[in-house]
Amino acid sequence: MKHLLIVYHTKTGNTGRLADAALAGATCEDVTGVDVRFLTAARAGPADLLWAHGLLLGTPENLGYMSGAMKDFLDRTFYEVEGKLQPLPCGIFVAAGNDGTGALRALRRIVNGYPFEEVQEPVIARGRIDDHHLQQCRELGMALAAGLEAGIY
Repeated sequence: MKHLLIVYHTKTGNTGRLADAALAGATCEDVTGVDVRFLTAARAGPADLLWAHGLLLGTPENLGYMSGAMKDFLDRTFYEVEGKLQPLPCGIFVAAGNDGTGALRALRRIVNGYPFEEVQEPVIARGRIDDHHLQQCRELGMALAAGLEAGIY
């Protein structure tokens, strides 16, 4: 059994809706060999990263950056897992009130410091969350879970 960790932060609920969609994709009936752990950034910690074979990170865009809670999760776990993690395939989703590029750039910079390998195109949901954004996140969750199950990652 492979393990997929989904870590997200939401304040207004927009990123939470995207995270729920990613969870729905990762746990769809076509994927049976992946156990998913779904946690807010405040609840996730080093043990969760050590458990995982793959990772999805979701954040709102706050002032052109990732959320403070997501940054806190990454700060709280970096040294605790340093040298203990195998490279983790990773995907990113951002709920953006603006263009989302600052949040994505910040996350990518940190992802490069961890042994995380971005393996899917990020989802940047600009503006109001709609069915298209939710479908993109379902597909992101399904693709990462299916790739883990198939041994691609």
